[in-house]
Amino acid sequence: MIVCADLHLHSKYSRATSQSMDLENIAAGARLKGLNLLGTGDFTHPKWFSELKKKLRNFADGIYLFDGIYWTLTCEVSLIYPQDGKSRRVHHIIHAPSIEVVESINSSLSRYGNLNSDGRPTFTRLTSPELVDLMSSIDPNIVIIPSHAWTTWYGVFGANTGFDSLEECFGDQARKIFAIETGLSSTPQMNWRISALDKVSLVSNSDSHSPLPSRLGREFNVFQLSKPSYRSVFEAVKNHDRSKFLYTVEVPPEYGKYHYTGHRNCKFSLSPKEALKINNICPVCGKRLTIGVLQRVEELADRPEGYEPTNAVPFKVALPLYEVISLLRGSESLYSKKISEEELNYIKKAGNEISILIDIKRPLLDQIVGSEVASLIEDFREKKVRFDAGYDGLYGKPILHPLS
Repeated sequence: MIVCADLHLHSKYSRATSQSMDLENIAAGARLKGLNLLGTGDFTHPKWFSELKKKLRNFADGIYLFDGIYWTLTCEVSLIYPQDGKSRRVHHIIHAPSIEVVESINSSLSRYGNLNSDGRPTFTRLTSPELVDLMSSIDPNIVIIPSHAWTTWYGVFGANTGFDSLEECFGDQARKIFAIETGLSSTPQMNWRISALDKVSLVSNSDSHSPLPSRLGREFNVFQLSKPSYRSVFEAVKNHDRSKFLYTVEVPPEYGKYHYTGHRNCKFSLSPKEALKINNICPVCGKRLTIGVLQRVEELADRPEGYEPTNAVPFKVALPLYEVISLLRGSESLYSKKISEEELNYIKKAGNEISILIDIKRPLLDQIVGSEVASLIEDFREKKVRFDAGYDGLYGKPILHPLS
């Protein structure tokens, strides 16, 4: 079966997250999107974990069922600690193989911080290698994946608080890290430029704070499995098994909030090459610019643009349907009832959004969404759409005129 998996999202118990992020609404959003395997998110939060235990029904080998969707147990943790004279701020996703293992994880992590305070807890007395070692001591099948690895803040390779290598971050525990999350501001192609990352797989998830299909599954992973199981998913990822780990779906990296270097308050951004010419100093305020993901990749890259490893899992590009429609209709609203109704009408015709964005070819796509929307979707698929790239916490904005 084809498994479309978004393995990093949050619940209503995380800060700055929609109060609609409960199991029922997340499941409904997943069906509209076309996702059939989700990470629960936030299993360290006592109230959310109580809900998970009450509502999730055991399916098989670390996979649970609720409301027609498969679920696996996940959470994100924020680590803040000093190393080498620098404050390190790194987010990691923890994947657990069972409810019973989560019980042990929560018991252990409760000694390091208040699990009630946030669905994504922060620990200041736990380093990245200590976290991996602690999780391994609980169960060797626990998987830890660095979240949004390149994001300026809280990414393992982030310009401001990150590291230059997985070994620098994890020490002798780096051997247990077999995947990183690309994040919205980078694609696998950007990561392929760093030869040290050949040993890890690249996964993509939404980090969604909302159950709307425009947010849920913005990025996701596609597997072909006999049936979903914790073991089969992570063996496919760990082994770079292209017969089972088929591809990831990514938003254009320029859409991400940290792709370019710049200052949002000064409304100033630029490419890595231009930023280096001015020594990364903002000409408006005179302070150091927020270094973007593209520039950070350039700093660590030892391969040219366009390099592709022979065993790389491929990727596809898509922008959420809501945003495609918004662009055509000239709306900049985060939520428009009219555009949402148009979006849902198309989804109803096709069955789900992923079919529209990825699978359905023209001329059938024209019949479902109209030639104008279909043409723009095709431009995104073929990476023909220009962007005003995102920077310093601002999302990038597509420009309607495609490349010639």
